Amino acid sequence: MNGQRLADASALISHPSTELVSLSELTRFDSPRLSGADDDHVRLLAESDTELPPILVNRRTMSVVDGMHRVRAAELRGQEKIEAVFCECDDEEAFVLAVQANISHGLPLPRSDRNAAAERIVSSHPEWSDRAIASVTGLSHKTVGAIRRRASGEIPQSHTRLGRDGRKRPVDAAEGREQAGRILSERPGVSLREVAREAGVCTATVRDVRDRLRRGEAPAGPTRRGPGTAPSETAPEGAPEAARALPRPKALARIDGGADHDVDLAGLIHNLRKDPSLRFSESGRTLLRLLDVCTVGPQEWTRISENVPPHRAEIIVSAARACSRAWQDFATELERRSDRQASG
Repeated sequence: MNGQRLADASALISHPSTELVSLSELTRFDSPRLSGADDDHVRLLAESDTELPPILVNRRTMSVVDGMHRVRAAELRGQEKIEAVFCECDDEEAFVLAVQANISHGLPLPRSDRNAAAERIVSSHPEWSDRAIASVTGLSHKTVGAIRRRASGEIPQSHTRLGRDGRKRPVDAAEGREQAGRILSERPGVSLREVAREAGVCTATVRDVRDRLRRGEAPAGPTRRGPGTAPSETAPEGAPEAARALPRPKALARIDGGADHDVDLAGLIHNLRKDPSLRFSESGRTLLRLLDVCTVGPQEWTRISENVPPHRAEIIVSAARACSRAWQDFATELERRSDRQASG
């Protein structure tokens, strides 16, 4: 796999319509089910009166990516052909798609098989983040991290991780900042976007590094932080003391259980809006609206804070911090629920 993105079924499937394919044309299975097909499940499918859902086939090799039990059931029924959707991918992409499919429908994939699948994906895609692999295998990111640590001596090491949002980030945030600092020093006039791409950090981080260098500070040195203030931020001059304490966040998110990294919040929300399960449900639309409010940029936060009436600043500070705690509680509960579902 090219390492630039996670396996995406919609990008790999050649067309959405199904085709009838002869069972004799199918070559092999590369299933994440270590014990092979479950005979009882095959018989249940074969004896059912319902039509078998389409299988997923890799057109390059005619191997079955998803649908081993359905193929066996079709054979028991005496069928010569079966409905199939085709994808175009290499063997490692096909395996990832097979794992994704087997944790999302049909016969549940046993925990031992999901662990084995995660170990294989960690080995074949060491640049993927723990959370990215967890989202594919249905495990918690902590479990994937433990698998990675056990296999660390046997797999190639990468200095970056590819997250679920498709962006690369350095394993060591300080190393990414140091690299950005070297590039800025060696190539004056280089664009922030180009530095971000080469150093594996976001443009906001490069901008912060550039500002640090201009002030004579180290790219990854410690910063002075005030209550509710993000790193490297200072309150606007002349603002009331209470208003100066207002949080002026950059879009920050916890990645892989490690340090905070700058995140393109607007980009993430744009991707979320493409998900029908969010767009077409009332709670999903409410969540998207709430998230959209948080995309206000640093300059707008500054403008808002400067225009807070001094006699209302203290109350607004309390309200802002209450909102922050509410979002934190929401994120914590969502993460716990996700981990419970993955572990169950």
